[in-house]
Amino acid sequence: MDGRSMNLTVEVPRGLAGVVVTETQLGDVRGLEGFYHYRQYSAVELATSRSFEDVWQLMFRGALPADAAERAAFAAEIAPLRHLPAEVRDALPALARATALSGPLAGLRTALSLLGASAGFRPVYDLSPDRREADALAACAAVPTLLTALHRLGQGLEPVDPRDDLPYAANYLYMLTGQEPEPAKARAVEQYLISTIDHGFNASTFTARVIASTGADVAACLTGAIGALSGPLHGGAPSRALDALDAIGTADRIDPWIRERVLAGDRIMGFGHPVYRTEDPRSRMLRDIARQFGGPLVDFAVEVERHVEEILAELKPHRELHTNVEFYAGVVMELCGLPREMFTPTFCAARVVGWSANVLEQAADSKIIRPAARYSGPTPPQPVPALG
Repeated sequence: MDGRSMNLTVEVPRGLAGVVVTETQLGDVRGLEGFYHYRQYSAVELATSRSFEDVWQLMFRGALPADAAERAAFAAEIAPLRHLPAEVRDALPALARATALSGPLAGLRTALSLLGASAGFRPVYDLSPDRREADALAACAAVPTLLTALHRLGQGLEPVDPRDDLPYAANYLYMLTGQEPEPAKARAVEQYLISTIDHGFNASTFTARVIASTGADVAACLTGAIGALSGPLHGGAPSRALDALDAIGTADRIDPWIRERVLAGDRIMGFGHPVYRTEDPRSRMLRDIARQFGGPLVDFAVEVERHVEEILAELKPHRELHTNVEFYAGVVMELCGLPREMFTPTFCAARVVGWSANVLEQAADSKIIRPAARYSGPTPPQPVPALG
């Protein structure tokens, strides 16, 4: 029996595609149906009928607020956590200067680590469930404050302190712009945020759970997830999808622009998804939100979507390729006044709640995640060459 057979390894697809690695009660993505849910509720229905705080409570505590009093109690619990400790706040100007070329998401990795260290976050392995949740609540509440402060400092502006009286999304826009947002724009951003809280075992969520499986602290888990999210194949596409609309420019350029890139094997940002084989339900919801605003950008985006799907159906007839969440997310955020460099950070401001819920779930099971890799280099052992 050779050494390889003694390892008891199991061959799986590259990227772990379709491999079930654990059980979760947080939600699921049913790609063939074009449906996903948070716990037992349709995520899109939650986005259209509930507040961000309601869904945050659902993800952390397993149930939606039963009444207005319970909703108000949770909002009152998290609002004070938006304010940063002095030592973190004082470090942000230097951090913003250091990350001027890389942006707020890169700065967030360091800022969140600092927040966890200054707050005394300890390994989740050593904590009670209540203490783990307290750390996760503090981290989630602080992320929008950190992101908006880093962005404003990078623009030569003073950070805007959070307001305890504003809901999560409205407060985020307020800290970003310094102005209380129009209700319609705040609600549109809130619906987008709700729709992106969680979405199966994507790369960043899996990263968070791998780190949590080691027993590390909440800030370490979330910092790793942010690193995964920063990649353009994961969370970096909303602004790139909008850049594509700009590059196309006019309706008569849609066909040649798309054909040239598809035939060259380039990816069309905002189209296609590794799980969905139907229309992405998040895209459908965001398209409806965009249409409520109306205007030339929305009209052009709808026209581009129609043409691209026709061209993809012609050139790639054996694949179902539709818009994903990034395509209309970029349109909606543009309409609501968010700068493009804040599109992916805004995604992060939502997904941090989903990451944290996954961290809490993983921390309840201390089994470390440690897969195997198949060695493919030169046959060992080779003699170590003498130094010439």
